[in-house]
Amino acid sequence: MKILITGGAGFIGSNFIFYERKMHPTYELVCVDKLTYAGSMETLESLLGDSKFRFCRADITDRQEIEKIFTTESPDVVVNFAAESHVDRSIENPSVFLETNTIGTQVLLDACCRHGVRRFHQVSTDEVYGDLPLDRPELMFTEQTPLHTSSPYSASKAAADLLCNAYYRTYKLPVTISRCSNNYGPYQFPEKLIPLMISRALKDQPLPVYGQGLNVRDWLYVEDHCAAIDRILEAGEPGRVYNVGGHNEMRNIDIVKRILEVLGKPENLITYVEDRKGHDRRYAIDPTRIHKELGWLPSVRFEDGIRGTVRWYLDHRAWWEHIESGAYQQMNERLSAAVC
Repeated sequence: MKILITGGAGFIGSNFIFYERKMHPTYELVCVDKLTYAGSMETLESLLGDSKFRFCRADITDRQEIEKIFTTESPDVVVNFAAESHVDRSIENPSVFLETNTIGTQVLLDACCRHGVRRFHQVSTDEVYGDLPLDRPELMFTEQTPLHTSSPYSASKAAADLLCNAYYRTYKLPVTISRCSNNYGPYQFPEKLIPLMISRALKDQPLPVYGQGLNVRDWLYVEDHCAAIDRILEAGEPGRVYNVGGHNEMRNIDIVKRILEVLGKPENLITYVEDRKGHDRRYAIDPTRIHKELGWLPSVRFEDGIRGTVRWYLDHRAWWEHIESGAYQQMNERLSAAVC
């Protein structure tokens, strides 16, 4: 089995590579990544000498380069993690999100059709459903929930999902889609909530929280997400959407306070800032389908996951400090030049 993984130098993509390497040591893994600001070759450095791993630096919107990679590698399966994913950045520059998240997905779908790929898996997000009211805790997103996007980011991901469905219907391309809740864990880029709060708290800097921090998210440990995708690749039904959630809803402010508690830092580091434009109030995933049909459930309790995540950032301070200083970009150039 050869799996081509786009966006594999990013947070969830790299964790998926490590998970597949551990669970399926005979698989060949090909990582395709543009190495934008959110990709780090330092994350993948330990795999660069592995005969079962190959790295290719490429933009998924570059049709010529993607065609060359598919011709050379002949992947059996493609898993698309490659995406611009930071909502604030999408509000500032929507066009980049449409190019990568929508057009890039279409370029990959075309390549899969030409090369007879056995499965294309699209990694999507619960944000395509919009949001839920804070005062209706019984409401959750199911796979039948209509798409109702709130940001250029979620709109670009919803467009990609619709393209995937269209390629399944029109070209009979075996496509599956997973829509996950908020992930956390090792190797998450420091602009995201949990690693940002950890890094700032460790430096006794103010912790910026939007509004009053009352927005609710469902949190999923990244390895549980990887296990869900692995299960979908093994037994998921083509044309199917699978919601992947952690059954762990928490307010943003409670996440921040828990991180401070684990680190032994005072709550007076919290600073409330102007709320994000169009900020979704609540996300909540119902993962009944993937549980009933594929037998997947999250295995990591949030309390264990957040403690392990804080410990990881304490033990790998050089990794995120290289990102904050910009030094990782020089490492990206050096390591990627050596392998492709």
